[in-house]
Amino acid sequence: MWQEINDLVNMHGFSLEDKEKFLSLIKPIVLHKEFMKRYNAQKYPHHGEVSLGKHIIEDAIITYLLVKAKNEHNRQIDFRNAVLIAMFHDLYEKPWQNAKRKKKYKVNMHGFIHPIEAVVNAITWYPEYFQDDNSFILIDGIIHHMYPFPVRAIESDIEETEINNIEKFKELPDHLQKYIIASTNRMRIDKLSLCKSVYEEGRVLSKADKIVSMRKDLKSFSSLLACVTGKNKALIKKRLNVIK
Repeated sequence: MWQEINDLVNMHGFSLEDKEKFLSLIKPIVLHKEFMKRYNAQKYPHHGEVSLGKHIIEDAIITYLLVKAKNEHNRQIDFRNAVLIAMFHDLYEKPWQNAKRKKKYKVNMHGFIHPIEAVVNAITWYPEYFQDDNSFILIDGIIHHMYPFPVRAIESDIEETEINNIEKFKELPDHLQKYIIASTNRMRIDKLSLCKSVYEEGRVLSKADKIVSMRKDLKSFSSLLACVTGKNKALIKKRLNVIK
């Protein structure tokens, strides 16, 4: 896995200095058992044949390159925060393809709730990154990475969101719970929040995610639709053929 990540970085033409800087930041995240689990395309397919872990790495690479290009034009974007948002933005709980929802709230489909699951898992597995004033920058960037697609607004009853890691959410420090809730309620329309991240670090990741997804991951309309609904008919058919 680490060799493939090295190859991906080299393929994007990183200088030796940039490569060392980038890899030193992501390595502690990549080596966590939960991230390594998500690098397995059989256990965590993301879009098509791309594993969730590889998708995250490619997002982080493009995020780094975008930040570098913008900062060369006198922007002041924090590359560390931007790359961390990229590494955390899709750490949702379970493989989403064809997962069952407990209720029939359309706003609780994968596309609307997975940023909440991701931020809860990121804080749970990597608490050392959420100990200072950068916490809300990271949280808000993760929550709104799908813009212009909305995210589910958390109401008074967290159970209503049907996220798969509700118990983890309840174990988070109170102030971080409040940050998540506040972020999901910005620019709220009914049960959804529709807005960009407050911070440019989150906006850069959002752009990088679109670049990676549209170029490599989402190769069909069914893949794009499945990303939102969590129901991939092509995957169901493929699995049925294997069983036969």
